Amino acid sequence: MTHEDKGGWRSDIAPYERPHIKHSVWQIINTLVPFFILWYFANLSLSVSIWLTLALDVIAAGFLIRIFIIFHDCCHKSFFKNKVANEIVGTITGILTCVPYHQWRHTHSVHHASSGNLDRRGVGDIWTLTVDEYISLPPLKKLVYRLYRNPFVMFIIGPIYIFLIDYRFNRKKANTKERINTYITNFGIIGGSALLCWLIGWQSFLLVQGPMFLVSGAAGIWLFYVQHQFEESYYENEKEWDYVKAAMHGSSFYKLPKVLHWITGNIGFHHIHHLSPRVPNYYLEKAHNKNEVLRDVQTITLWTSLKSLQFHIWDEDAKKFIGFKDLKRFVANRVVKPVEVE
Repeated sequence: MTHEDKGGWRSDIAPYERPHIKHSVWQIINTLVPFFILWYFANLSLSVSIWLTLALDVIAAGFLIRIFIIFHDCCHKSFFKNKVANEIVGTITGILTCVPYHQWRHTHSVHHASSGNLDRRGVGDIWTLTVDEYISLPPLKKLVYRLYRNPFVMFIIGPIYIFLIDYRFNRKKANTKERINTYITNFGIIGGSALLCWLIGWQSFLLVQGPMFLVSGAAGIWLFYVQHQFEESYYENEKEWDYVKAAMHGSSFYKLPKVLHWITGNIGFHHIHHLSPRVPNYYLEKAHNKNEVLRDVQTITLWTSLKSLQFHIWDEDAKKFIGFKDLKRFVANRVVKPVEVE
């Protein structure tokens, strides 16, 4: 049986779709407590050595990523059975990670429902163009796309813009509840930052929080990027698009060292997560290991994942990502059809 067989994957994954209160509460404890302790000692270490502070910042950034995974699961309503519990914990962890709960839950649900669908791009995903779309762009928009795909822009400037600026504003079609949640998140971020600046000074706050934010933000975007932007990923037009194929072929298994799987909340088992977002992060590895059919996916490692940096454009004919430098070679013998790109 293949994972595309109707119903087969559902029975394999169903036992792991129920959150366990004991595991969820323990994960909150073993994530938030170390994070706050590390933050406290990072501040104290400023009087000893800035290098010690930076080292503690990097470790704390790992726990901040893990906090985001708790937030992420709450958005999928997979961390607790109770809706209110998911909203409360999701909003609190959203403040800590600078992400509004209701706004992100909406855009991320769109991402799950449309990942790999060429006719439904643009919400909650990485900006991806096909060869024909890119060739049809005017020079200025080509430059903008190249800048967007530049690693410095995506992983350094990107986190600053997305987490500090973009998420501070509501979507145009946001409902009242979503708008209020964004205001609460903004108030929590500003209030918490102001309190810490008053307690330890704004310079100390920036020296501790700044590197921690940049490292965790860059790593978070990298994890999202690399698990969909590998060479033989999955993209199809609406008529050919299939949810299971998009999950199993358009999402990778990011094989990381054990400690990194723990820090990143098992998000490396991304194919399992896309197949069923209702599986809590602490059951993803078990679902992967217990079902051979769910292991038949694209596997990438820390080393091979670096290759994703050279993939920029989706070639619909070859069904694979190519780089800017490969563009001429791929289109030399084909007629490029003009397309409209917003």
